[in-house]
Amino acid sequence: MQQRCVFIALLLTAFTISSKSYGHDEPAILKGPYLGQKPPGLTAEIFAPGIVNTKDNREIEGMFGADMSSFYFIRRPFSEKPKSNVMVEFKYKDNQWNKSNVIQGKSEASISPDGMTIYFKTTYMRRSTEGWSEIKSLGAPFEDIDIMRLSASSNGTYYFDTYSKDLDIPLRYSRLIDGKYELPKSLGSQFGVGKYNAHPFIAPDESYIIFDSKREGGYGNSDLYISFRKANQTWGPAINLGDKINTADAENYPSVSPDGKFLFFDRRVEKGTNGKRQVDIFWADAQFIETLSPKF
Repeated sequence: MQQRCVFIALLLTAFTISSKSYGHDEPAILKGPYLGQKPPGLTAEIFAPGIVNTKDNREIEGMFGADMSSFYFIRRPFSEKPKSNVMVEFKYKDNQWNKSNVIQGKSEASISPDGMTIYFKTTYMRRSTEGWSEIKSLGAPFEDIDIMRLSASSNGTYYFDTYSKDLDIPLRYSRLIDGKYELPKSLGSQFGVGKYNAHPFIAPDESYIIFDSKREGGYGNSDLYISFRKANQTWGPAINLGDKINTADAENYPSVSPDGKFLFFDRRVEKGTNGKRQVDIFWADAQFIETLSPKF
């Protein structure tokens, strides 16, 4: 009898720990802003445990749509290959959040400032009154570039990374001029420092850019950095976002909610609580944007 009581106590303890990490999976009714989640402070926290982040899946690339009534992310079981990626949408309607799947087999997602276009590397899909379109190519000059992630500003300028064997190509941009995109140009030498620079998020007004990079002076693996645009249209130095956001693990895929209040990003832990690689979406107060912004 005593052994049975001990077993039950241990079982309840394990359940409590699991619930604290991920909560219960997808409760029936979600209400309120941010999927009903309590906003975090300056220290990053897992976003919507048990709802968005689940123990049996990797969840990445979280982002809100323009009016904050939709949240998108990519989910895949740990045991599956990238072709099993599913873009999940939580949509706020009739005073509650409802989940649906948008598309399968895609990743490296970003959303346009107006919420009408989702980009996947060198492709995109557009929203209409009938839903999302079929996947289309961005065309020249992007179709022959091995882009990992592309981010668009409000005026249609594209900011993107480029995969290479040595991961040595700096972040670049391309402006829309007379209906055509110009040949890509480097953002500057500070965007090509270290082992790699990738997965940019550009502010809608192009006042700052956030990206991940492996470089000297970081906290371990890849960290998130921010650079602010100067009055002369050049970019300032890359500033590490600090230890409230960056860790010895890998931080990637930043985005800022359209209301400007929160940073979303992925954290990849090589050995999570279950001894396996763990990938979750985190969020933190975006106050650092104002705090770190220099007075050029």
